[in-house]
Amino acid sequence: VDKEVDFANYFCTYAYLYHQKEMLCDRVRMDAYHSAVFRNPHHFRGKVVLDVGTGSGILAIWSAQAGARKVYAVEATNVAEHARELVRANGVADIVEVIQGTMEDIVLPEKVDVIISEWMGYYLLRESMFDSVICARDRWLNPGGVMYPSHARMWLAPIRSGLGDKKMEDFEIAMNDWNHFVEDTQAYYGVNMNALTKAYRAEHEKFYLKSSIWNNLHPNQLIGQPAVVKEMDCLTATVEEIREVRAQVTLPINQDRTRLAALAGWFDVHFRGSKQNPAVEEVELNTAPDENGGTHWGQQVFLMTPAPRVNEGDSINVSFSMVRSKENHRLMDMDITYELHEASGRKLPAVATKIFLE
Repeated sequence: VDKEVDFANYFCTYAYLYHQKEMLCDRVRMDAYHSAVFRNPHHFRGKVVLDVGTGSGILAIWSAQAGARKVYAVEATNVAEHARELVRANGVADIVEVIQGTMEDIVLPEKVDVIISEWMGYYLLRESMFDSVICARDRWLNPGGVMYPSHARMWLAPIRSGLGDKKMEDFEIAMNDWNHFVEDTQAYYGVNMNALTKAYRAEHEKFYLKSSIWNNLHPNQLIGQPAVVKEMDCLTATVEEIREVRAQVTLPINQDRTRLAALAGWFDVHFRGSKQNPAVEEVELNTAPDENGGTHWGQQVFLMTPAPRVNEGDSINVSFSMVRSKENHRLMDMDITYELHEASGRKLPAVATKIFLE
């Protein structure tokens, strides 16, 4: 990976305070981390903590307030200066040391007892930041140390939504506009642009119909049982196992006379400590559809076009694959094949689609 390109494409966005504020205003996110730290002070009291990707420094500050002896707060971007300012303003500069640099390059003076990080991207693995957490764990975590969060899961569920109809309408408008452009260019300038229609169509199909859509769904949009497509223990997970996620799941439909407009993906993480050193009180951060509005992560919507009609008692057999994009390792390419099994016993032909999580 070209570090300069990666910094320009990824890290630099986190240097802006407006981006930090968006995350700091996410009450579900903030409450989960705050509860995890302060309800489990035995993990922090007198311990050495490493905060990977500290951003504003809030997790490092909480770790110090919970009794940590020393906190190393590592941040790749210039927001590190703001983190230092907040650390001083909150009276923990004698405990928290902000280090500007990437986790892969910096050197700590000692091993740590806790690694805390808010590394999760859209649908958990977009951004590939967990790679840096794994690097930190393998280099610096003491035997018997704990990870915050400790476990993670990715979910998939069938949903109803009007997003597919809207995106199809937008796609058709774009193609009609192109067709008028081709006609006008031929009529006014004598150049036939039709040779580019196939490429233009493919470009817009990807944008409108094959790109994952961020959305905060309402629970009543779920039309079937969700299923876990990936589980991770953050203490033992490897880069190899997250570089490619594959799963086969069955999603039972529990609503009658509706359409399978899309599949939706979300994640949850848990703060359980470890078997050797368990949490006193386990805390969950869940990004599932929520009637109160959910989180800044929302859910990712993967359109099924055309959307088949389904009924209660039907089931969807899904073959799911997610790999890193060859063009940018922080983005994801998904292959989804689904097969509708009707309650009557009839099986519809399998439908395959490619989705881009960009």
